Amino acid sequence: MKQDYHQLLKPEIINSVSGLALIARVVVDGYLSGLNHSRRVGPGMEFSQYRSYEPGDDLRLLDWKMLARSGRYYIKQSEIETNISVKFILDTSKSMLHTENGLSKMDHVRVLVASLAYLSQNQGDAVGLFTLNNKHLQNLYPKIQKQHYNRILLELINIKSEGHWPEDQTALNKLHDRSHKQLIFFITDFYEDNLEITNFIKQLKTSRNEVIVMQIMGKKELEFDYKGTVSFEDLESGNRIKVDAKEAKKHYLKSLENMMKATKDTLLANGISYHLFNLEDPIGEALQSFLKIRNRLI
Repeated sequence: MKQDYHQLLKPEIINSVSGLALIARVVVDGYLSGLNHSRRVGPGMEFSQYRSYEPGDDLRLLDWKMLARSGRYYIKQSEIETNISVKFILDTSKSMLHTENGLSKMDHVRVLVASLAYLSQNQGDAVGLFTLNNKHLQNLYPKIQKQHYNRILLELINIKSEGHWPEDQTALNKLHDRSHKQLIFFITDFYEDNLEITNFIKQLKTSRNEVIVMQIMGKKELEFDYKGTVSFEDLESGNRIKVDAKEAKKHYLKSLENMMKATKDTLLANGISYHLFNLEDPIGEALQSFLKIRNRLI
């Protein structure tokens, strides 16, 4: 009998490399057992052409004979034909510390990304991680190796959610790779002032990639399940407001609905997939969405 990963969703387990790896394995085994994986890198495959080595490529794919003859690094193109580059771009602003039932949004994102990365690696894909707020930009460029997955887990548990979304858009240049087939997951709660996150995401889309946006929201945020007079604090600005929950609920839910619809419509109009992820939703749904979209790239 497979273990229910919900039993493992505890901060002390999530915030260790071994614990996060265990949760990822349980999630993937529980939801996707029996699915066929992409073919792996190995001998005996036909190759059609060479291409120049680029940062992030698996060194095992280098043609050493070509290096000896030409002094340049080349990759056998066909050996990675069914592999893609999977990038996770995370909004790590302070609003991601919103907590429900003892776990923050960022805790859930750690589990979500670890599970998706584990599945990606098993498919033979190169996996990378980028985390952004106005104080830090962390980047791990996509690689295939097992030790690289462990590095991603370490970076996930070391994430510090602070500040707000960066105003400087030059960070986009470090995230783009127009020469490879890419699947990009952009994960955020969409707390923005002037469409800065939406505009950033729109610039990620190219003709050679697929972009999946996952908006992370808590049940209380979605349902405004509060009673009496409640004080709310903006985690990013520190501003506070006191409201009567009954009077504010209708206006809040209507504004939220309009905002989410406008965001979804904008992204879809730009060829970008949008998914709302409630903290109580099963992660298996995200894994299955990943496989469907991945198949469009290979």
